[in-house]
Amino acid sequence: MEMFLIDAQASRIKLVLFDIDGVLTDGKILLHPDGTESKQFDIKDGTGIVLAQRAGLIVGFLSARTSPPTAQRAAQLGVTLLHQGVHSKLETYEQIVDELLLEDDQVAYMGDDVVDLPVLHRAGLSAAPADAVEDVRSRVHWVSRANGGRGAARQLIELILRAQDKWDGLVDEYLALRQGRPVPDTTERSARGPSERERASEASGGGAPRAADKVSRESAAAVGPRGSKK
Repeated sequence: MEMFLIDAQASRIKLVLFDIDGVLTDGKILLHPDGTESKQFDIKDGTGIVLAQRAGLIVGFLSARTSPPTAQRAAQLGVTLLHQGVHSKLETYEQIVDELLLEDDQVAYMGDDVVDLPVLHRAGLSAAPADAVEDVRSRVHWVSRANGGRGAARQLIELILRAQDKWDGLVDEYLALRQGRPVPDTTERSARGPSERERASEASGGGAPRAADKVSRESAAAVGPRGSKK
């Protein structure tokens, strides 16, 4: 699809849905001896999701698998629209759209494998990571330059927010720090609330844009029941 048509479609988006494995992660799952699992998520994707919600978009996760790390990641990002272990992604998609009183052309969906095709076919703006399977990449409106779990979700969010003339305003809020004006937190910390140490630091004047903030110290956000990294 021509870029001007993609921008036109992106300007109408109100809901952005993401598959998890292979889109918000690289598709790999680390299984521990006790049966638990870990996944690795990208910090920039996470910040983009928080920015999208701050800009007024609804963000949701739609996965055929049930995984505790996915629920943990959703909580970190303040994403409450979470559907895991779904038998039919299309039926769940239809349920979500009906409940939110949206039309297909107001929804963007990013998937990476053939199980995502029914939803990708319905979504007004269909997208895929660069390393999605060919059967998906050849059928979506837009393909990211980044792989799954490596910034693909962030690029889709920026595409949508730029098309809606919201991206520059979000960036300007950080530039406003140069004039000493307070800036709303756009990081994952904002979904959990600041710690006592962070509140003390901010009260003493120590603060800066935290595009990665606390979660940046997770080193690419390897999230799992054990908190272990891949």
